[in-house]
Amino acid sequence: MKIAFVIQRYGGEILGGSEYHCRLVAERLASRHHVEVLTTCARDYITWKNEYPEAEDRIRGVTVRRFANDRTRDLASFNEYSDWIFNHQHSAADEEEWLKQQGPWSPALQSYIEQHHQSYDALIFFTYLYAPTVLGLRVDPARSILVPTAHDEPAIRLNMYRRVFSAPAGIAFNTTVERGFLKQVFGCSAKFEETVGCGVELPPSQRHAVVAAPQLDEAELDDPEDAAGLNGNGAFGARLSSRGAVFRRRHRLYGPLVLYGGRIDPGKGCEELIDYFNTYAQAEGDATLVLMGVKLMPIPEEPHIRFAGLLSENERFEALEAATVVVVPSPFESLSLLALESFAIGTPVLANARSEVVMDHCQRSNGGLYYANREEFHECLRRLIQNPELRAGLGRNGRDYVRTNYRWDVIMGKYDRLLAGVHRPRAEANTRRGGRKSSAGSSRTAGGSGNARGARRGGRRQ
Repeated sequence: MKIAFVIQRYGGEILGGSEYHCRLVAERLASRHHVEVLTTCARDYITWKNEYPEAEDRIRGVTVRRFANDRTRDLASFNEYSDWIFNHQHSAADEEEWLKQQGPWSPALQSYIEQHHQSYDALIFFTYLYAPTVLGLRVDPARSILVPTAHDEPAIRLNMYRRVFSAPAGIAFNTTVERGFLKQVFGCSAKFEETVGCGVELPPSQRHAVVAAPQLDEAELDDPEDAAGLNGNGAFGARLSSRGAVFRRRHRLYGPLVLYGGRIDPGKGCEELIDYFNTYAQAEGDATLVLMGVKLMPIPEEPHIRFAGLLSENERFEALEAATVVVVPSPFESLSLLALESFAIGTPVLANARSEVVMDHCQRSNGGLYYANREEFHECLRRLIQNPELRAGLGRNGRDYVRTNYRWDVIMGKYDRLLAGVHRPRAEANTRRGGRKSSAGSSRTAGGSGNARGARRGGRRQ
C-alpha cells in the first residue's frame, strides 16, 4: 500500500509529542509499505517559522515532502485572541481566523493533498488540532484515518471539531480514556475504530553489552547502596552497576535522580514540578531533578536542579535507565510516551493525577504513583526514593504492562486492521469519483485553505 501521513512538523530531532509518535509509526509501517509524510517546513511549534527547505527529504526510510508556511505565529496576539474566542460567542469566520493565527498555515500543503490524494491508498492524520488535519480530512474522508491525540481542553469545544471527528472512516485512539472522552463529547463513531497507542522499543538488558557502560566504584557514589544498580530499581532482578552509568558519569550525577523529559514548558506542568521539587529538596536534600528536552521557560539556578538539554534518542534511554524516578507532571496527555518508555526501561513513574490518561496507566500497570497536590508529591517521591523494594516491584510491573499492551507487533496489527478497513484500490476510487475530475471536486468540498476553522491546544499558552 501507498500511505501518506499528514503532520504539522516532522524531523528526526523532534523527540516528543505527536510528531515523535507519528515518526515512530511511519518508520515501522515503511518496512512493509510505501510511506510518505506530508508536512510543513517548520521546525518549532512556537512560531512555525520555515526552517527546513521546501523539498523532498528522506528520513530513516521514509519520504518526507515539506511545504512552506505562509505566515508565522505572533504568540502574544494569538493568546489574546484565544482568550476571547474561548469565552465569547463567535462565528465560523472567527474560528477560521483563529486557526490561521494558531498555525501552521500552509496552503501549499493543502493544495498538494487536494491534487494528489488519489495517489495514496490511505491517509493518516496526526493530531486533531491543527490546520493540516482540519482541512486535509475534508478531501478524502473515506480513505482517511485520524489519530486524534486529544484531551479535554477549551479548543476541542469549538464547533468546527464536530466535523473533524465525524469525517474520517477510521480513528486510532491512543487510550481507552481518550476514546471514552471523545465519544462523550462528540458521540463519534467511525466505521473502523481501534484503541492503538504507540509501540515502545523495549531496550533489552543485552543492550548494555553494546553500550559497554563502565561500572562506577562505590567510592564514587554518594550512597554506597547505589552500587546495587545506581538507581536501585533492580528491575531486571540482577546486579545493575552498569545501569545508567554512562549518563550519570557524563553528567556527574550521584545519588537519587528524578528525571523529566520533554518540552520544558509551563503547559507541560514544569513550573509546578520545579516549585514542588524545590520544597522537597529543602526538606529532604537527597535528590537531583534533571530536566532533558527543549527549554521553553527559565530554569532556576539551584544546586539540586540540572538541565541536560536536548538529547539523542540513545542518550534519552540512558537517562531513563539512570533515573531513580521519572516524573510526568503534565496535566494534559493523550498517551505519554515518556511514561511508557519509563515503564519499558523498568523505572517507576510519578505522575500528575490531573492527567487521567497517565493516572490510568499507573493504575492498570501498577508501575507508578501519582499526586494531586504538593503534599502528595512530597510523600510519593519520598516513598519511591527511600524504598528500593517498592521501586523494583513497580519497575517489573511497568515492563510487563508494556510487553502486554505496547509491543510493536500488537500496535502494527491494529494499524493493519484500520488500513484494511479504509483501503479501497485506487482504480476503484477513481471510477467511483468520476476519474480525475474528483480532484477538483474534492478541492471544492475541502473549501481550499480559505474555508478553515480552528482550535487551539487546551487553552494553554502555545
